[in-house]
Amino acid sequence: MDYEKLYDVAEVELWYKANRPPENSPRIQSSADAYKLFLRVWDDKMLDFSEEFKVIYLNRRGRVLGVASVSKGGYSSTVVDPKVVFAGALKAHASAIILGHNHPSGALSPSELDKELTKQLAKGGKFLNLPIQDHIIVTRNAYYSFADELLL
Repeated sequence: MDYEKLYDVAEVELWYKANRPPENSPRIQSSADAYKLFLRVWDDKMLDFSEEFKVIYLNRRGRVLGVASVSKGGYSSTVVDPKVVFAGALKAHASAIILGHNHPSGALSPSELDKELTKQLAKGGKFLNLPIQDHIIVTRNAYYSFADELLL
């Protein structure tokens, strides 16, 4: 048996690169703040075209550590892998997470799948001590906040 090949495995690298000190990052204090940030980072051409899922990672003071695009889908859905959501949070040493996805149709009401995904991610966040602070449904002219509607 060739033991050298047996133990020739891939190296796993975990890193996060901040491009500014946290005190210079925006602070999220409300669902409106989160919505404004999501609009700023969303590709305007895609907002009404296909569904995407993004995550804002926050430090203990509510300062933005970064925003990650987690998935892109079709007009009416996208698949979200919880491992990807939490991998980014762990790499950034986040203390809280805000979820966001758009509804290209412009509808603000969350679907049953939206509610179930939010519930599952909140469970995972609780286990990892990474609370999901909000889940924002983003449309061009308005937003829906799970936290404001007491669904978190």
